[in-house]
Amino acid sequence: MGKEEGSRMKLYLDSCCYNRPFDGKNQLRIRIEASAKMRIQEQIVQRRYKLVTSVILYHENSRNRNETSAEQIESYMDAYSDEYVDEEDYQKIIPLKDEIMKKGLKKMDAAHIACAIYAGCDYFITTDDRILKLRDSRIKVINPTDFVLIEEANK
Repeated sequence: MGKEEGSRMKLYLDSCCYNRPFDGKNQLRIRIEASAKMRIQEQIVQRRYKLVTSVILYHENSRNRNETSAEQIESYMDAYSDEYVDEEDYQKIIPLKDEIMKKGLKKMDAAHIACAIYAGCDYFITTDDRILKLRDSRIKVINPTDFVLIEEANK
């Protein structure tokens, strides 16, 4: 979608997206989003997309109460991240995070978005309804289900 042949889209998945497959599956929405998120992960493994991670993702994941999911998420990010926004990078983008917070997002959510914009991501993938309302010309914010549907339609 919009990328020249041979380059891969950059994706940033936020913490709630990474955790979706570990959520209770009693709601249809959760089951569908979990399945779509796992499809995206498979495509990252197949090198169809570039994965961007950040110091913010690792920090949030370190506070994950579910030790098993935290270990699996960290292992996946370690193995497949193509680009990492580190602490030094993050210090440079604090003004961007503050700007995004003025649009009504919480500090950590704004920090994730700022990292994704800084890294030049094409998509910010989340299951958080508050974040999904964000409109910013610098990045497309989308849930995993819609992302998979759009990508399947463009094959």
